[in-house]
Amino acid sequence: MDANLAPLLARIADALERLAPPPPAAVALADANAFVWHPEGARLQPVAHVAHVRLDLLQGVQQQQQRLVANTMRFAAGFPANNAMLWGARGMGKSSLVKAAHAEALTRFPDSLALIEIAREDIVTLPGLLNLLRASDRRCLVFCDDLSFEREDADYKALKSVLDGGIEGRPPNVLFYATSNRRHLMPRDMIDNERGSAINPGEAVEEKVSLSDRFGLWIGFHNCDQPTYLAMVEGYAREFNLPIDPAALQAEAIAWSAGRGGRSGRVAWQFIQDLAGRMGVSERKEPAT
Repeated sequence: MDANLAPLLARIADALERLAPPPPAAVALADANAFVWHPEGARLQPVAHVAHVRLDLLQGVQQQQQRLVANTMRFAAGFPANNAMLWGARGMGKSSLVKAAHAEALTRFPDSLALIEIAREDIVTLPGLLNLLRASDRRCLVFCDDLSFEREDADYKALKSVLDGGIEGRPPNVLFYATSNRRHLMPRDMIDNERGSAINPGEAVEEKVSLSDRFGLWIGFHNCDQPTYLAMVEGYAREFNLPIDPAALQAEAIAWSAGRGGRSGRVAWQFIQDLAGRMGVSERKEPAT
């Protein structure tokens, strides 16, 4: 090599080194009990406070609560547990139940379980997240809210492989919880179209719905009746300590639900927010979603 080129090449190498992004920071799962996954830079952002409600405030979902909490406690205690899919009616506490179960696990087993939220659009990066978590001893609950897939979306194939069937498999220290309004995570018409137009309709449908089979625990949520809705309202009203007659509270709550065209935990919370504001009560809690 020409001796005159050596200094030039050294300067070019130094410049490239300065332009290169820094290596991702090591995952420090002991720094917090909750994180948000950012795939750019493979970064876990600590969350100082998880917005959650207490389990006893989640009315009308006692059976669902028992199943999910039992599964979560087994995992937090160091025993095997299942991936869980919470599906069904909007506003009935699916996301709130996941966060409440995590909070309960930390109460019973302090620092046992880290909650890691991954966005729906980042599901394709889930294998990278699991590779990071695989190297840790801490148990992790990876949570995706409002998970669903559309007609041209192929991300579900990557999720299938990660949950069950890949060469590496799911790390033993990781569970995956998801919520969805769809039982099979895909539009019903998408499944029906496959059944009607595919050469082998049975195989095509099996391909689409087999993703939901990767979840060992299915928990369904359904629209609530009026007594359950009123129990939700009364529970929130007690939490806010609202100075209102029970009969008046029920009458206003029924009128509110009629105006919204439905009853759910979310509708109950929104009514209490409105009522507390009108009464000048400033204490703020978190809703069931």
